[in-house]
Amino acid sequence: MSDSYSDSLLREILTRTRRVAVVGVSLNPVRPSYYVARYLSLKKFKVVPVNPGHAGETLFGQTVVARLSDIEGDVDMVDIFRRSEHVPPIVEEALEVFPGLRTIWMQIGVVHEGAAEMARARGVDVVMNRCPKIEYQRLFGELRMGGFNTGVISSKL
Repeated sequence: MSDSYSDSLLREILTRTRRVAVVGVSLNPVRPSYYVARYLSLKKFKVVPVNPGHAGETLFGQTVVARLSDIEGDVDMVDIFRRSEHVPPIVEEALEVFPGLRTIWMQIGVVHEGAAEMARARGVDVVMNRCPKIEYQRLFGELRMGGFNTGVISSKL
């Protein structure tokens, strides 16, 4: 199931999402979690950085929080940059503290079917083993300039 997401589902998720909690974000600019969070913030997503080791620091104009329950208000999507075995408690906390949660997104290499089923049972969309930055670029025509065949027809020059 982790690789069978339609482009229309991914496009819908990325279009409807406005506020994203990025769990496991790094403050190190060479780490994927940093540049994915930065990219999303540049694309007008409101990124809430979550990392207990950096709580209280600032990243992209936002204060890093230690855990999801430290976030005020709701988020549309939780993007998880943690090893697969750490996913279930993150999903449990997200489902508990965000009544309006629409999506759990697990990064490339992160898959946990049990946690995914828990989220789906609550009506939350789940994407596993994918990167929202890559999918956004692919689906909205930004990868072409890098020589990638996105499979998406675009009239952009």
